[in-house]
Amino acid sequence: MATMGEKAILVIDMQRDFIDKGAPIECPGGRECIAPIQRLLTLARQKRLPVIYTQEAHRAEKIDFGRELDGEEPMHCVEGTPGVDIIPDLAPQPGDFSIIKRRYSAFFATDLDLLLRGLEVDTLILTGVATDVCVRATAQDAQQLNYWVIVPEECVAGTSVEQHRAALSNIAYILGRVLPLDEIVSMLE
Repeated sequence: MATMGEKAILVIDMQRDFIDKGAPIECPGGRECIAPIQRLLTLARQKRLPVIYTQEAHRAEKIDFGRELDGEEPMHCVEGTPGVDIIPDLAPQPGDFSIIKRRYSAFFATDLDLLLRGLEVDTLILTGVATDVCVRATAQDAQQLNYWVIVPEECVAGTSVEQHRAALSNIAYILGRVLPLDEIVSMLE
């Protein structure tokens, strides 16, 4: 059985339209994830692990939302609005990488896979929001592309507590490992 090797941290969509109080898609628990993600990023940067941010962004003309607005999901992460911005407490640092994405998965129609292969990464530690949407979609694509997936349970939040728990259960069942942050920190030290 193959073992995990080079790791990278993905910070998925920690943007104002998901984290700010009253945001269009405010994720319950999203603000509580900030400190645990900061802890993980501090260690990752000390260990010189790649840190990769994803940022959902859509054109105001709605031409790249796909099916996202078919249900109850409101307009969000529109280019040129404050809601598209990464929250200041988790702003990317020099040396970090950024991926703009138009869909839920960080792999779909982006160069994330190319970046990870160039960095010789085979293990992704996924953080951010929303557990039941973009985190889960990214986990599935990562697993299908043969990456190992790890999700620190304190570093993710969903669109609801119920959906968050269901997504973590699904990820743990088939897509990767859901672990306490302390266990991941020990693994990286």
